[in-house]
Amino acid sequence: MITVHHLNNSRSQRVLWLLEELGLDYQIRFYQRNPKTMLAPPELLAVHPLGKSPVITDGDLTVAESGNIIEYLLERYGADSGLLPAAGTAERLRYRYWLHFAEGSAMPWLLLGLIFAKMPGAVPVLIRPIAKMLAQGMRSRLVAPQQERQLKFMEAEMGKDGWFAGAQFTGADIQMSFPVEGLRARGGLDARYPRLLHYLEAIHARPAYQRALEKGGPYELLR
Repeated sequence: MITVHHLNNSRSQRVLWLLEELGLDYQIRFYQRNPKTMLAPPELLAVHPLGKSPVITDGDLTVAESGNIIEYLLERYGADSGLLPAAGTAERLRYRYWLHFAEGSAMPWLLLGLIFAKMPGAVPVLIRPIAKMLAQGMRSRLVAPQQERQLKFMEAEMGKDGWFAGAQFTGADIQMSFPVEGLRARGGLDARYPRLLHYLEAIHARPAYQRALEKGGPYELLR
């Protein structure tokens, strides 16, 4: 039995979605963030030494990191699902690219934006105005331009075939959901990028996505 160690409002929601797309049996063990620090609880340390989510256990195996989990599940259970492009094809290369882009390129800028947004409230009151000015400057001069460049790139790529890895919905689209949803919530994704907005509408309408939300509980990106 596959167990998803599911942290609320986290990347592990993607894992639930993939398992629903594959129609696999699994169980969920729920973990709640600390409401003050928003960090994962120490109980996750018993599952993986870093105490982070997402992480799954499958028999004696413990598999962490969302991209690695997606690859593992599709290679072991989803060869005939249509979610994994055939080896040696251009679609497989694009699939692998977006699988890594999500966490390697998109998420760092989203995280920086979140840090700068929270920074003024984390310093003493007397220096809060200065911290706010510095944070706003870093967000507008550093983070926003990089996110805009990425949005333009993603919008253009979506225009080629309709999905990230080609003409067919794949695991890459599941992996990319979290950063695109993050960009919609706090990173500048708006009507200037109609293809990405259509992508969000399409994935949110998928029955497996909706079943994952029902089983995983309320899902709200950190702001």
